[in-house]
Amino acid sequence: MIHPSAHIDPTAELSTDVSIGPNCYVGPRVVLGEGCVLRNNVTIGGWTICGRNNVFYAGAVVGEDPQDLKYKGQPTRLEIGDDNVFRECVTVNRGTEVAGGLTRIGSHNRFMAYVHVAHDAVVGNGCILANSVQLAGHVHVEDHVTMAGLIGVHHFTTIGRLAYCTGLTRVTTDVPPFMIISGNPSQVRGFNETGMRRWGMTEEQIRGVREAYKILFSKRSEDYGPSIQERLAHLEARGDLNGEVQYLCRSIRESLDHGVYGRRLERLRRDTDADRQAYYGDKHRPPESAS
Repeated sequence: MIHPSAHIDPTAELSTDVSIGPNCYVGPRVVLGEGCVLRNNVTIGGWTICGRNNVFYAGAVVGEDPQDLKYKGQPTRLEIGDDNVFRECVTVNRGTEVAGGLTRIGSHNRFMAYVHVAHDAVVGNGCILANSVQLAGHVHVEDHVTMAGLIGVHHFTTIGRLAYCTGLTRVTTDVPPFMIISGNPSQVRGFNETGMRRWGMTEEQIRGVREAYKILFSKRSEDYGPSIQERLAHLEARGDLNGEVQYLCRSIRESLDHGVYGRRLERLRRDTDADRQAYYGDKHRPPESAS
């Protein structure tokens, strides 16, 4: 089931039932699990591990070098779970050495056309990323997130579980779990009741998140305090919070108390000015014009 025009590196490991179409490239140390399908003109770069039943459509490029100035050329990795779909021209880059060298994709995700997942990003399970969603480096997308088309996500941002991001949203700060965000700059506009129901959450769980949304973000939220810190403290003081609301409070608290620019992962940044300055050094400067 391998088209004769495909190039398979001799170090790649392929299950016996994979299907690889015309003009595909499978690089060194790649692992393709059972039932994986490469339609045509697909590139799987080196050191990429794919689980079972992943489908890659025409023009998808996954596992190639990260587009990052601090990358030094080492064989970093991309790990992909099971049952993912990568539509036309999706790109997923490997990690960088400075951040541990790993980009990770979970299972049962849908990446629609022209989605980009940059270096060192983590995407959980059951996510839907619509056309042209752009995830910068070090972004974490938790489970069951839905993102509409044409969204840009700033590096080191966390998008919480079961969040919903509407189309054309600019995401520069952490997105609380279960919330709906929209706009430029993005703001919380509601909570994702529809998504919670689709993923089988109970009425009690939904009711708890609905009440938390009213206290934290609704038009009536100022009744509980003029700032998000005060409203969050009011909610945390209650003794009847279910697990989802406790998780929501923890996520917001981490971004507020430990985040930088509203992004809790930003404090983990390890690149330096020297890493970037190497790109702008003297050897790369254009020659001076003749006087």
